[in-house]
Amino acid sequence: MGKRRSIYLKDFSHKNPIPAAAVVDGLLMSGIIYGLDPATGKAAEGLEEQTRLMFQHLSRILEEAGMGPENVLKLDVLLVDRSQRGPLNAEWEAMFPDPDDRPVRQAMQADLDNGKLIQCNVTAYAAP
Repeated sequence: MGKRRSIYLKDFSHKNPIPAAAVVDGLLMSGIIYGLDPATGKAAEGLEEQTRLMFQHLSRILEEAGMGPENVLKLDVLLVDRSQRGPLNAEWEAMFPDPDDRPVRQAMQADLDNGKLIQCNVTAYAAP
């Protein structure tokens, strides 16, 4: 196994000493990614803004790891109300516009904390 590399982002950090993601041998796995508003340090207002920021943070994590949307294998999403997938689908199609070249996604309903309406974690791979 290769050396693990921790991915940290300015303006998107955990209160505990935990990175946003870690990479080993080209395999990236993240912790939770949510619609954190960097200006307030809290979850943004509304599902649309939280979803937009969640995908923005996801993009930044991938970029910091030297990856892009093409490297995403799976996105696990938790929503307070799973029936409200419109904003998720809009951002999903913007990031992955080709229906023949999309990763898998799982969306589940969950009781999220601290004003979060949506959160995700990602698995991505890029050959080292």
